[in-house]
Amino acid sequence: MPPRPAPTARQQRLGAELRRMREHAGLSAPQAAEQLGTNRTGISNIEAGRFGVSAERVRALARIYACTDRPYVEALAEMAEERGKQWWEEYRGSVIKGAIDVAELEHHARALRTVQIMHMPGPLQTEDYAKAVFATAAPRLTPAELRRRLSFRMRRRDVLDKDTPPTCTFLIHESAMRMQFGGPKVILRQLEHVLEASERDNVTIRAIPFTAGGFPNAGTSTFYAVGAVPQLDTVHLDVAQGSALLDAPAHLSNYRTILDRTEELSLSPSDTRNLVCSIVAEL
Repeated sequence: MPPRPAPTARQQRLGAELRRMREHAGLSAPQAAEQLGTNRTGISNIEAGRFGVSAERVRALARIYACTDRPYVEALAEMAEERGKQWWEEYRGSVIKGAIDVAELEHHARALRTVQIMHMPGPLQTEDYAKAVFATAAPRLTPAELRRRLSFRMRRRDVLDKDTPPTCTFLIHESAMRMQFGGPKVILRQLEHVLEASERDNVTIRAIPFTAGGFPNAGTSTFYAVGAVPQLDTVHLDVAQGSALLDAPAHLSNYRTILDRTEELSLSPSDTRNLVCSIVAEL
């Protein structure tokens, strides 16, 4: 079987978790390979996500590494069984990699928690609002690039309509609600869409009002995807160079605390609706 030309973030994550499991057991790659009946290159390729691995082999590695956390092992085995291309693969190479990673995280997440400072959450954006946001890109997008990014952004909204959709908590700063991307009519429709989305059973929207003052990590939007088990949670951050995925236990613990403290400062869902309605009335 030829190696994967470009492993996805999720495939790389599976390999990274198997490497962590091996290192926790105190085994070198050659030692693990000997017990598994393969060679060091085989272990390295699995851990880098360059080669697929079966669910049974994941379980075999867990036995070799004496990992007794069964829910964790079974979650990894489930990841190993995933086959076939998903919708976002159609866009690989035509939208930035960070956007692909976010779509993959959203699709597989059990729950989503986000803090948005200046923009509405991607899955809640209307087409006109997204178009206005993309219009601010520098360098300016070509018409073809704009159409492609808009199409991708609208496809992301489908995650809310899955048979088993993730439970979503969107913490949106008041500044994002008042920034008039596209002008008053566009933001008016966007805010109406937010009100409609807040009525979904799986969606909670809470505003961070100006009066809340400062809060942790206030200068950066945060995207936290909850995995099948806590060890498989992932944080996605937009950074100057593109995007970053964080999954080290210390990072996950830190960002859970950041989100918890930010949520404590946020308005209740009902008070958030009142704030949105008051902004709508001003437009």
